[in-house]
Amino acid sequence: MEQARLLIAIVLSALIFLLWQLFFVDKDANQQAVKKTEQPTVKEEQVKEAKPYPKGQDLAAHDRVPTSEKEISAPTHIPRNIKVDTPLYQVQLSEKGGGFSSFILKKYREKVAKDSPLQELIPQKDSIETVLLGFAGKSLPGLGDAVFSASLNADTVSIQDAAQKITFTWKSDEGVVVEKTYNFFPDSYLIGLDVTIKNGSDRGIQDKLFVALNSLAPSDKRMYGFEGPSALINEKLEEIKIKDIAEKNTYTGKVTWVAVQDRYFMMSVVPDPVEEEAAMRLLLKGDDLLEAQYLNPAGDIRPGTQHTYHYSLFFGPKSMQVLKQAGHDLGEALNFGWFTVLAKPCVWLMNRLYSVIPNYGIAIIILTILIKLVLWPLGSKSYKSMSEMKKIQPLMKEIREKHKNDKKKMNEEVMGLYRTYKINPLGGCLPMVVQLPVFFALYRMLYQAIELRHAPFFLWIDDLSAPDRLFHFSFSIPFMEPPYGIPVLTIIMGATMLLQQKMSPPMGDPTQAKMMMFMPLIFTFIFINFSSGLVLYWLVNNILSISQQYYIQKKFA
Repeated sequence: MEQARLLIAIVLSALIFLLWQLFFVDKDANQQAVKKTEQPTVKEEQVKEAKPYPKGQDLAAHDRVPTSEKEISAPTHIPRNIKVDTPLYQVQLSEKGGGFSSFILKKYREKVAKDSPLQELIPQKDSIETVLLGFAGKSLPGLGDAVFSASLNADTVSIQDAAQKITFTWKSDEGVVVEKTYNFFPDSYLIGLDVTIKNGSDRGIQDKLFVALNSLAPSDKRMYGFEGPSALINEKLEEIKIKDIAEKNTYTGKVTWVAVQDRYFMMSVVPDPVEEEAAMRLLLKGDDLLEAQYLNPAGDIRPGTQHTYHYSLFFGPKSMQVLKQAGHDLGEALNFGWFTVLAKPCVWLMNRLYSVIPNYGIAIIILTILIKLVLWPLGSKSYKSMSEMKKIQPLMKEIREKHKNDKKKMNEEVMGLYRTYKINPLGGCLPMVVQLPVFFALYRMLYQAIELRHAPFFLWIDDLSAPDRLFHFSFSIPFMEPPYGIPVLTIIMGATMLLQQKMSPPMGDPTQAKMMMFMPLIFTFIFINFSSGLVLYWLVNNILSISQQYYIQKKFA
């Protein structure tokens, strides 16, 4: 049992590496790109009754209605771009497809620098457009390449005080009219979308309409949090890794929403009402283009009838407060894995602290103190056990010398010593064991919380979501991810771990003692690429633990 603390320390270190690999590292980073998936066939299902749409019925009136059927369907129509400006975002819509070609968030920047461009949600590589329509069985020819006509003459519209609708209209050669009506609000990241199919043709449309979100497939295979396509299906969050799409690309059930998300932002389609037999379908196009589709249940729009599909779109930050206000269970997208039960209250409390003291670094310090107070009784009991272990070190040394050639007898004598003095040899390891779930919960929280993105603390720490670096070097440093610099906060944290190690009862074996002294160095290298917010938490926690340990040792000396 004299080696118990060494074994526990080694096991804990291995556990950290194991959990790190399990939760935060994509082990199949070097796998080849997955193959394209096939279109599913449309099953015959019961459908809703469509409303009448007599052939030749006039189109609904809008701010600007195309003057003739020729204007609606003319293949030579030159598509315009329309810019919509609100206090929260600026979106560019294209008459080609009637979707979004740009979506810029006004309250967020791409980098921490004040002159950095505003955050763009739609990758501008390869002219990606999103919020596009289609039918799973391709039952409406021409829709994939459709050029719509917008319902207003202006190329720019400012929405500051009241909501405003914009309708895009296209008519197929067969006489099927497709209308996409967006409803933009000045104070919300939610955007209304109504899609109306007016069947003026001589045949019925029995197919599944889908709304597609297009984006680049996540390219950072070492990402620590989830990025990619997700959906809330049957009240369960589904997060699909890109490498898994080849095996399964369609998920059916009660689909509350479909989304494509990255570390801090997401774009989502929310149906209204939520259908029981809907689906999410994922497609990979080319090397890096991802398409996530929300498929409605099969419809039957007969000749001379029309049907309207209602949706909400969410393009915005993965902020707990914003997602909660948006509703539709979008808050489920903010997923911290197994540690959600700990992480979400920490996010809430951190934001409450920030509302009083507007500095997230100070909020983290106060949060750490509060957590330490909760764990204080357990810590005191453990440090008391360590103090008692320190008292019996001379007796343990005598036993080791007396029975150095008889390991069995030595262990029996040591266990008898523990029983005599009522000491738990594992008691000193309890603080670290208890802190592990809190550590991983805070890691996920501090890594994913958009509140810490570009949040300054003091001096050189201008982004609590990024590793701390004093100075930026042009050369690389082993074990360090760019940017390269001096990780001051991490070094100080390692020093506090070393001090805490020296305060602990010494190991009986000199070799084991030297191995234990390497633990702070190992942890320093582990933390070198962690966010400065997490390092700050661990540093403050170490300082509080040292203070508590010093107090307990003095009290029971």
